[in-house]
Amino acid sequence: MDGDPAIEMLGRPLRLAVIGGGPGSFIGAMHRTAARIDGRYQLVAGVVSTDPQRSQAAAIAMGIDPSRAYTDAIAMLDAESRRDDGAEVVAIMTPNDSHHRYAISALDRGFDVICDKPMTNTLDEALAIVRKVAATGLVFCLTHNYTGYPLVRQARAMVEEGELGSIRLVQVEYVQGGKANETDPDPVQDLPWRYDPVRGGPSLVMGDIGTHAHNLVRFVAGLEVSEVAAEIGHVVPRRLVDDYGAAMLRFDNGARGTFWVTQTAAGIENGLRIRVSGTKGSLEWDQERPTRLRFSPLDGPARVYTPNGPGTLPASARACRIVAGHPEGFHEAFANLYSDAAEAIAARRSGGTPDPLALQFPNERDGAIGVKFVEATVASSRAGGAWVDASLSFEETT
Repeated sequence: MDGDPAIEMLGRPLRLAVIGGGPGSFIGAMHRTAARIDGRYQLVAGVVSTDPQRSQAAAIAMGIDPSRAYTDAIAMLDAESRRDDGAEVVAIMTPNDSHHRYAISALDRGFDVICDKPMTNTLDEALAIVRKVAATGLVFCLTHNYTGYPLVRQARAMVEEGELGSIRLVQVEYVQGGKANETDPDPVQDLPWRYDPVRGGPSLVMGDIGTHAHNLVRFVAGLEVSEVAAEIGHVVPRRLVDDYGAAMLRFDNGARGTFWVTQTAAGIENGLRIRVSGTKGSLEWDQERPTRLRFSPLDGPARVYTPNGPGTLPASARACRIVAGHPEGFHEAFANLYSDAAEAIAARRSGGTPDPLALQFPNERDGAIGVKFVEATVASSRAGGAWVDASLSFEETT
C-alpha cells in the first residue's frame, strides 16, 4: 500500500474513539490493531467496558489519557464533540443490540462511524442508520473484514472486468467447530449476550458468521440475493440457539447458489470458502489459505493468483503492503477496511478526492441488506423452507 493519502489530506492521523472491545474481547483487539497498522488513526478516547472502574483502567492501559478514559459512551460522545481536539471517528464493537443506539448517537454528533457486524438486530434499526447516514453525509464503515483480503478484491475485480462472463452459480460456506463439543453445555446462568436473542439477534449462527458469508458473496459476485429457501436451527441436541444454517439462493440476474454455515463441524477452525462460476470460468478462494486465488477458465489451464504476484489488478495491489511471496493475513485484511475508511473520511473532512478503490468497504447499505438476509432466512426456515423474498429496495425505505 503506497503512501498515506488520508494523512496527506489532513496533515495528521484521524482522532479515534472506541466503544467496547475491552479486556477479554477478541474483536476489540482486532479493531485497535487494524486502526494502528497504517498509522492513519490516533486512539484518543474510549469506553471499553460496562464496568466503570474496569473501563477506565483498561482504557488507560491502552494509552488513552486518563481524562478521556470515560465510563459512559453517550457522555464520551458529548464531551468529545465539544473539544477542539476531540475524536472525529467512533469505532463501535459492543453487543449487537447496542449498535443502533451508539451509531445514531455518534452520527447525530458529527462523528464518522466504524461498526462491527452485524450492523443491527432488526431491519427497522438498520434502515434508521441508512437514513441517518444519508441525512448527515458522514462515512459509515461496517467491518466485514474478509472483504479486505487482497485476493478477495482481486476476485471482485476479475468479475467486474468480465473475466468470468455472466455469473451462473455461487457456492459459499463458513464452517467452524467451536460449538461442536456436545459435553460442553450451553450456558444457563449469566447468559452471554450472544446467546440472548434480544441482545445477540434472532439467530446466533447467522449473526456471527452467516452475515460474513452473505456479504462475501455480494462483494465478490456483485449480485443481490432475491429469494432464499432456508433451514436454520441447531444440530447439537438440547441446544437452544442456532448453530447451523443452509439455504438455496436465487440471485437478481437469475443465477443460483448454495449457502451453508455452522459452528458445529468438529475439528474445523475457520473454513470460509467461496466459488463463483460464470460462462467463461470459475474462481475459488479459501480464507484459511488466503494467499491463493484459483481461476479455472472454460478453455485453458487453471491459473493461481497470489498477492502482488503476476496478474495482480489495482484493487488487489492497493490492499497489499509487502512484496510478492510474503504472506499477509487477518490483521492486514481488517486494517484495509480501516485504511480505506480513513481515506474516505479524510476526503470528506478536507474536501479532497479519495481513490474510488478506497470506497469499496462495506457500508450502511450493505449492513441493512445483511440484516434483511438474516430475517429472510429465519422466516423461510419457520415456513418449512419456503422461498422468501430477500431483496431490499432503498428507494422504497429511505
